[in-house]
Amino acid sequence: MNREFASDFLNITVESQTLFRKHMHATVEVLIRDFAASEKPYSGAAPQDLAAAFRNRQVCPEQGVSMEELLYFIGTTVVKHAAVVNHPACVAHLHCPPLQASLMAETLLATLNQSMDSWDQSMSATMLEEEMIGWLCELFGYNKGVGDGVFTSGGTQSNFMGLLLARDHYAYTKWNWNVQQWGLPPQGDRLRILCSEAAHFTVKQSAALLGLGQHAVITIPVDSLGQMQSHVLEHTINRLLQDELLPFALVATAGTTDFGSIDPLPELAVLAHKHSIWFHIDAAYGGALALSDKHANLLEGIALADSITVDFHKMFYQPISCGAFLLRDSANYRYLQLNADYLNPQEDDQAGVPNLVGKSIQTTRRFDALKLYMSLQHLGRKRFAAMIDYTMQLARHTAEQIRQVKALELLAEPTLNAVVFRYIPTTELASTEVDALNHRIRDRLLERGIAVIARTKAKEKACLKFTLLNPLTTPQDTADILTHVVRMGMELEQQYVIEQHALRGV
Repeated sequence: MNREFASDFLNITVESQTLFRKHMHATVEVLIRDFAASEKPYSGAAPQDLAAAFRNRQVCPEQGVSMEELLYFIGTTVVKHAAVVNHPACVAHLHCPPLQASLMAETLLATLNQSMDSWDQSMSATMLEEEMIGWLCELFGYNKGVGDGVFTSGGTQSNFMGLLLARDHYAYTKWNWNVQQWGLPPQGDRLRILCSEAAHFTVKQSAALLGLGQHAVITIPVDSLGQMQSHVLEHTINRLLQDELLPFALVATAGTTDFGSIDPLPELAVLAHKHSIWFHIDAAYGGALALSDKHANLLEGIALADSITVDFHKMFYQPISCGAFLLRDSANYRYLQLNADYLNPQEDDQAGVPNLVGKSIQTTRRFDALKLYMSLQHLGRKRFAAMIDYTMQLARHTAEQIRQVKALELLAEPTLNAVVFRYIPTTELASTEVDALNHRIRDRLLERGIAVIARTKAKEKACLKFTLLNPLTTPQDTADILTHVVRMGMELEQQYVIEQHALRGV
């Protein structure tokens, strides 16, 4: 071993192991001091102030600095000014606090640094991922030994893979056309994707990346519950066919970003089957309901999907990023299959060597399966389910709190654990002014480090949103945030009225 660089890596030497223990201990202390012990969900620092700290320091100095100095700098400039995702008042996005078991797994998988593309870079890791995928397929009702899947970076990648395989499967079965070899078929401009108007933006993004264009996505209106209207879908399919257009994929959503709405999966599955359309379900948000005895029924029909997106960095409480793409029939992976002599030669396929690169659009890929495996092992299904059930009950309780406050408007009953609402001023204001007022409330909460909440738009109105993934958040926490929302709304409303009077010379 070249000992000149031995202390820079964890290795067989006692010196490197001693340094690793020391550095890991110091890192833990920074995380506890500057992050876990924070009394605020965000420091309130402005973007320009944060940027200044980095501009004044060389990114790559000629000589390195000590780990002690570096950790102090990172603690005070990065860790101290991060969104504190484990804080009860950090309730903006689908952004969860990670479980301790998953943090231990992150340390292990980062140190092991396995690459999940080929067996000879990820021996035991490959087998554990395969075991996890088998369990996930069974969890969502796929037949053992027929279904398959792969870990992904999250919903964006998984949705893209579902639509990629749907496109290529349609071209192959309808026209005997190999998109992988020959590119888009001549009829490609007639291909259409169907989804609800509340579907994730990555459906349109995927259509663009697949060379179909965003115009290929046909959106179906939703009902008062935010669910795709199946009767409108059927009418739309028939109209497309009459116009000689080709609907090849239907994307249902099990947990929309704003309202957590779940499309009528069994009804949509029937229509997809009737018209030989690939049925993909985006369960990035709601997939975790499969662990719950109380709420798994909300996913009825998910086993009928040709492919499924599920994220683990939401209600499975894993560090970003961690998701999976599941496929009901593993034979459909043939549309992705490529062989490289240096990585996954055909001889390996014939010998049964499990090179996972053939199931992914990624080559180098992290060993994220370890995080979910360790979390499931440590907590068990019942404790996972209890967390999910608690946050859904919390959302319903918070909705009731909002209904009790005259100055607040609840936009919809929560399906999962997202709650959308807005502040209603007592003063007569234009709709644009009310929208601006709600945006300013959210900004002021962030600037003062009181709460991190989201903003969105619903029913053509600017709204505020709680995404209550965090099992540490209590009804008292949401009540306190709502009190701040009302107080700041009243302050800003009064300030606005004074400003308007001044402009009019009153």
